Amino acid sequence: MATPIPILQVRELETVFSTHRGTTTAVNKVSFEVYPGETVAIVGESGSGKSVTSLSVMRLINTPPGKIAGGEAIFQSEKFGQVDLVSLPEKQMQQIRGNEISMIFQEPMSSLNPVYTCGKQVAEVLLLHTDLSEKQAKERTIQLFEKARLPRPEKIYDAYPHEISGGQKQRVMIAMAMACEPSILIADEPTTALDVTVQARMLQLIDELRVKENTAVLFITHDLGVVAEIADRILVMYKGKLVEQGKVLDIFTNPQHPYTKGLLACRPKLSAKAQSVLPTVSDFMQEDEFGNIIEKKKEVQEPSLVDVVNNYVGTITDIKHERENKQKPPLLQVENLKVYFPIKKGFFGRTTDYVKAVDGVSFTIQPGETIGLVGESGCGKTTLGRALLRLVEPTEGRIIFEGQDIAQLNPKELRKSRRDFQMIFQDPYASLNPMHTVGDAIMEPMQVHKLYANDKERRAKAMELLDKVGLLPDHFQRYPHEFSGGQRQRISIARALALQPKCIICDESVSALDVSVQAQVLNLLNKLKHEFQITYIFITHDLSVAKYMSDRILVMSKGQIVESGTPDQLYQNPQQEYTRTLISAIPKGEPEDIIKAQEKRERMKAGL
Repeated sequence: MATPIPILQVRELETVFSTHRGTTTAVNKVSFEVYPGETVAIVGESGSGKSVTSLSVMRLINTPPGKIAGGEAIFQSEKFGQVDLVSLPEKQMQQIRGNEISMIFQEPMSSLNPVYTCGKQVAEVLLLHTDLSEKQAKERTIQLFEKARLPRPEKIYDAYPHEISGGQKQRVMIAMAMACEPSILIADEPTTALDVTVQARMLQLIDELRVKENTAVLFITHDLGVVAEIADRILVMYKGKLVEQGKVLDIFTNPQHPYTKGLLACRPKLSAKAQSVLPTVSDFMQEDEFGNIIEKKKEVQEPSLVDVVNNYVGTITDIKHERENKQKPPLLQVENLKVYFPIKKGFFGRTTDYVKAVDGVSFTIQPGETIGLVGESGCGKTTLGRALLRLVEPTEGRIIFEGQDIAQLNPKELRKSRRDFQMIFQDPYASLNPMHTVGDAIMEPMQVHKLYANDKERRAKAMELLDKVGLLPDHFQRYPHEFSGGQRQRISIARALALQPKCIICDESVSALDVSVQAQVLNLLNKLKHEFQITYIFITHDLSVAKYMSDRILVMSKGQIVESGTPDQLYQNPQQEYTRTLISAIPKGEPEDIIKAQEKRERMKAGL
């Protein structure tokens, strides 16, 4: 058999960004190839250069401050033959972009135009690159929506982006990317922040399109677990460089680079011991003063007598606290809680029906307990969390916190009660005022609740909290935009701790973070829980994280709790089909699963 020709060959690609602080090399002489019908995953943390690599291939970085400084990207074009995308004239590049090479962007809401319907935006691609009439383009778009498994394709065609869910918007983006049957599909973090079942459907859809059209897929992600069963090869990037590449099974069973080893170890596994300390990338490697990577060798040492005694005392203390807490009355009792949103129609806004976001939920939480709240997007878990703090007003029910019904408090009493009941929001950047420094953000709740005698004492407490969450004293005077996502989440945690609360609701607080940063934040939350005896309500769509963090898990579906139990009970013997579906959708990344997935891919490729 003849050796296949790569559809794309990237050679010594270099992309730089010029700022007032100097020049940063985002992509540093990267080389790789992609073959027809193959899925190649580029993995790495934020800032590794993986997205910039794909944008450079698409020539979407061609204006200051960004610039492709060198290298080439040889593409086998159906229309123009073999071309170098880096030096191709812009007019020809426009004919390739969106037609022969398509891209699914990370954030569908910012990628779709809010003033045009979803259908019109996909039809526009067809009208631009094909000879179809407007009627034919509409028919083709509806067919694409059906392929993307969108419900009611005709209605979605006329719907605006804000009228459909995040998962549906992502499917519209996939339909748009596949509209002209491209030779290469670039998927940039297409499943980030999607729940496990929607993620599984997205991955399956992309793979089906790859097989049917023999499309090459370049899949970009920060999570190795996501690509374990859908990729043929993996490229690992770190600080703009390609540090390791190989077949999926080889990377998972025998990683060579310490960075790859760190990425694989960071993600909580279903087999991991609950609330144990998660490893991070820094446990596997460090950089010297010249930027060279040095692997850390883990030496197995016998624990000293002091370590044994401290560990024993710590364990006994935890067991004692647990027994004491079980004997105490519940910290929180939720009884028949309902949150209904009216659906209004007509000129006079008459209520015709209700969306039952939370529909008769009841549960209790003991002091010091961590409750995981899991379910698909739209199941009502975030609305429930907000209703407990009355950020969303309950329609009915009781929320008894330390013997006091929060649902009946007046605004003044409610503000006072929030000192003990705080929330860490999903998007830390949106929850921090961009006009306030980090120090002001942490001090503000202390000022509102009149904690400490003066601002000098509050400042000292804020400094102490910054140290607790692993930030530096000079971060006090900086603004939110000067920090990474993981650092901003640490700032949000420090602000929530400022009032020394008894209970914190964590709403998807690690869902969009890199796996290594996620591990750091989860370790921090567990450490603070034991140090301050905090009770957590941990809302997440990631069941691996829920199992790792939780003492008990509540599974939500359609506004109701359909199952509850300890993590081991739920994962080993789920009673509901809904729970079984959630668990089966978790990407496991075990060697036997990878081997089965690879065999299935080969059968699909052979048409069996």
